[in-house]
Amino acid sequence: MIGARTGVMQGAQRARTHQRALNYLARNWPLYAMISPALIVLALFHYYPMYGLVIAFQDFNPGLGFAGSPWVGLQNFELLLVLPDFGQVFWNTLVIAVAKIVSVQVVAVIFALMLNEIRSTFFKRTIQTFVYLPHFLSWIVLGGILFDILSAQGMVNQGLGMLGLKPILFLGSNTWFQPTLVISNLWKEAGWAAIIYLAGLTGIDPSLYEAAAIDGADRWHQMLHVTVPGILSLVILIACLDLGNVLNAGFEQILTLYNPAVYATGDILDTWVYRQGLISAQYSLAAAVGLVKSALSFVLILIAYWLAMKVSDYRIF
Repeated sequence: MIGARTGVMQGAQRARTHQRALNYLARNWPLYAMISPALIVLALFHYYPMYGLVIAFQDFNPGLGFAGSPWVGLQNFELLLVLPDFGQVFWNTLVIAVAKIVSVQVVAVIFALMLNEIRSTFFKRTIQTFVYLPHFLSWIVLGGILFDILSAQGMVNQGLGMLGLKPILFLGSNTWFQPTLVISNLWKEAGWAAIIYLAGLTGIDPSLYEAAAIDGADRWHQMLHVTVPGILSLVILIACLDLGNVLNAGFEQILTLYNPAVYATGDILDTWVYRQGLISAQYSLAAAVGLVKSALSFVLILIAYWLAMKVSDYRIF
């Protein structure tokens, strides 16, 4: 009797759960219909192609396909450890990526603080428009501009000549190529990165500025003791989240600007994979490097979100 009663209760519970699920879908099916195209694109173009990672463990032959290519296990990964240029490529990636992340965030914070001090709305919006504009241009367009500006007969070298200085091969010198990448990336992204800090500045309580003014603080001390502390947690949060991008040094920018003369300092993991995989047809080796980069980036993203949660109580879910 007890067993039968328990079975009836469990059946009723399952029926209620099923009914609640149907009611939930009835209320929210338009939301799922709205995101379904994005989920389909994500599945087709991001998850389904991950099957191709199997070639990192094969001596891949396009004629034999995934199923017919011989299996070599970890041989491609072992080869990475003895390649003479792989260590330099990895180091270049770290140096360029970290330099870009730090420089963009520092300049973005400074720009946001300076822009916040401008009282003329028209002047502020005009500056914002000009500074944001490069973000919306592709590196192909900006690369063409940089080639013209930084060439031997370009505007920059002409200016150096007027000062009595020798021309500099910005895009052909291993000494100058990395600084050129960092500065040109600042030109493109610093203004756009400042938007989040400008948004954070609007959340500071105006009464804090009034209290500081009553205490005798001028504009400089108000910025130093009210504005900066007001966005400090946001700066720390962005710094933590940027940790996940330390292996993304800017494939489009470097592919547009670099050449064999600057491979020693300009070649990064993504451009190396591009040359080895698509140009030299070493598909398995390129896939192995790409898989290592993805795995390290995944670990860095986990660390970044853990730090963001601990430092700024930032959570995705």
